[in-house]
Amino acid sequence: MIRVPILMYHSVTERPNPETRPLAVRTSLFADQMSLLRDRGFDPLSLGGLTAAFRNGTLPAKPIVVTFDDGYADFHSDALPVLDKFGIPATVFVTSGWLADAGPHAAGRPLDTMLTWSQVREAVAAGVEIGGHSHSHPQLDQLPQAELARELRTNKALLEDETGRAVDTMAYPYGYSSARVRREVELTGYSTACAVANALTPSEHDRFALPRLTVAANTTMGKFARAVEGEAVPLLYLKERALTKTYAMVRRTRYGWRKARGQV
Repeated sequence: MIRVPILMYHSVTERPNPETRPLAVRTSLFADQMSLLRDRGFDPLSLGGLTAAFRNGTLPAKPIVVTFDDGYADFHSDALPVLDKFGIPATVFVTSGWLADAGPHAAGRPLDTMLTWSQVREAVAAGVEIGGHSHSHPQLDQLPQAELARELRTNKALLEDETGRAVDTMAYPYGYSSARVRREVELTGYSTACAVANALTPSEHDRFALPRLTVAANTTMGKFARAVEGEAVPLLYLKERALTKTYAMVRRTRYGWRKARGQV
């Protein structure tokens, strides 16, 4: 069974703000990481391209996927020129209500300067795949059913209307989902969705819960190189995986309490 690294980025900038700093990768380091992928012979795909390759049995020899969450403006200013230089496709999961010119559709509280709709369209024209990331970036697994459906459908509809392209992939805000959320994602019309999990993605896996590897401010080149090559990934992300499992139990308990009280 082939196991594919799907990388999860957020901000790429030399000047992160305090709220995004832990997940922000310096532009110069991002360039070094993309150079490493080229030099080691990786075959980058968009998430949609990976899904199609899984389905058709056409995976390249050394597949990898580069994704970005939220839709920060520095994707356009800092990340996209690097991706273009190295010929690496990418998937950007956009929170529609956070965009800088969301106007009457503005929702939630963005953590930094966000992309504009025109920049989203420029990214599409440059070959970037746009995916969904909810409308206001809530914890989807804690929402009542009607609100969950509205978050997913509003996001997908706005992205498709503004880009003129089908939006078939998505990622869960914070990486949180549940069986209920995943069913609703499928009903919304998505073909695949990403979680976090900090693991490699096997070719046979639930297509609505694809794991990704976090690339953050503290990801050294050594850790990055070992992770993309699949070397001791569980050990590399031991702390992150333990925290994820612990918080998942807390969240399930919290949702159960709210459901018992008729709050969801």
